[in-house]
Amino acid sequence: MNFSGKYQLQSQENFEAFLKAAGLPDDVIQQRKDRRGMSEIVQNGNHFKITFNNDNQIQVMEFTVGEECELSTPTGEKVKTVVNLEGGNKLVTSFKGMKSVTELNGDTLTNTFTLGDVVCKRISKRI
Repeated sequence: MNFSGKYQLQSQENFEAFLKAAGLPDDVIQQRKDRRGMSEIVQNGNHFKITFNNDNQIQVMEFTVGEECELSTPTGEKVKTVVNLEGGNKLVTSFKGMKSVTELNGDTLTNTFTLGDVVCKRISKRI
């Protein structure tokens, strides 16, 4: 399954609780909680480039499935991790006690983040 496309955030569950569990200060959580950002995924084989645009704040992540890469935590800390592809439609990685699963079903992209007992879901639609 090819993840390439542009996706607009439609809904989110427990996002504020997740950011708090990740250690972000309340003022930053308030800034981030209502953003309806857009992401663009460019997939070339096992190589992914994901660009997040949240109210003109742009963040880019690049990785190759199965190879060590450097990603950012919600607090901006850089960490080394490996992103794996499971079942052909799930990108899965874990770092700093957090698990991230990005699942594509048709035109719906679901990001699920787990940190301790806090589970956050963000659902986006292909545009």
